[in-house]
Amino acid sequence: MLRRVAHSAKDTVTLVLARSHCCNPRLNFLSLRPEITNGTFLFHSTYTTDIKSREENKKTIEDLHRLSVDIKKIRRVKEWVLFQEVTYVPEISSILRGMGADEPAIAGILERCPEAILCSPAEVNSQRALWQLVCPQENQLIKLIEQFPDSFFATGHHENKKANILLFQELGIKNNIITRFLTSAPNIFHNPAEKNKHMIETLQRNYLNLGGSDANMKIWILKLLSQNPFILLGTSSAIQENLEFLQKSDFTDHEVLQLLSKLKGFIFQLTPSTMQKSMLFSKNVFKCSDQEFKQLVLKCPALLYYSVPILEERLEGLLKEGVSVAQIRETPTVLELTTQIVQYRIKKLSALGYSIKSGNLENLNGTKKDFEASYGKIQSKKERPLFNPVAPLNIKD
Repeated sequence: MLRRVAHSAKDTVTLVLARSHCCNPRLNFLSLRPEITNGTFLFHSTYTTDIKSREENKKTIEDLHRLSVDIKKIRRVKEWVLFQEVTYVPEISSILRGMGADEPAIAGILERCPEAILCSPAEVNSQRALWQLVCPQENQLIKLIEQFPDSFFATGHHENKKANILLFQELGIKNNIITRFLTSAPNIFHNPAEKNKHMIETLQRNYLNLGGSDANMKIWILKLLSQNPFILLGTSSAIQENLEFLQKSDFTDHEVLQLLSKLKGFIFQLTPSTMQKSMLFSKNVFKCSDQEFKQLVLKCPALLYYSVPILEERLEGLLKEGVSVAQIRETPTVLELTTQIVQYRIKKLSALGYSIKSGNLENLNGTKKDFEASYGKIQSKKERPLFNPVAPLNIKD
């Protein structure tokens, strides 16, 4: 039944996308003005069915050629940029050069993020000053821009970004972590700083209400935000609903606090409904009581976090490899691994003669580094020659 529901939802999404595509065949942009929203470039435009009816901006092409930029690459991915009447190729390249970027680096940046040439010099210089609040060394900053050009040239929400950087610094988050937020979680900077501050205060209050100590609260909140900054995109009401659901499911305050830490804040991206479905599914699979299931969840929060289709797929993958439900129940953390990773690891271990059916699933667990360490130990044990120091030597004349 659960499988049918999942397929039904998937079919619905496919149908909507198909209708959208049919109603707008070959929809292209004619007049495009970039505006940054939610960390991406959005555009206000009129439409045409054939963008080729316009000519590329010859000056833009010449300026890019002069910088040895691969124009074909831009045409393949974001050709609309080349049709814009106003671009700032020399100006942007001059700013990047002034920051220490050489010609190949500039060409690479513009190939990966052609929208950069649509940003005015004033916007780029403002962004540069903003990022230098957390990355003052320009040689390090230019390396960041090379790695994450899309994040750097998303120049909107300037005032919110600045206020949030100051908020995070006041909270005690290190600059290198804030830099990581800017590159990997830019959406959190679009919120007004007051909203982010309110979310942080809500988390702190719940931490204390669940029995956490004042002495450890700062360390806890800093670790939580470092692991999952997207928690700030949630709402305080959603946090409250999820915590109340866990308490009503007979988890003690101390156990809920454990889950918050183990789940790295992902629990706030769930809903009581999805958690309930995952819990019922896992209980049926493992045939356990409520108390036994609680211990399984505390050992492996993935049973709470992953949706039923994901859990079902991973369980089926393990069972096909000959692993028993009893083994999975003994080491439920194996469900944190994708089916592809499990199959790869089982294959590697089997090549050493290790039988996963009768062996310990712990040898499958952990990060890539953890697995390689376990694999190395099994390999060494297999290759180590047996030696009995008291056995007589067998010497042939």
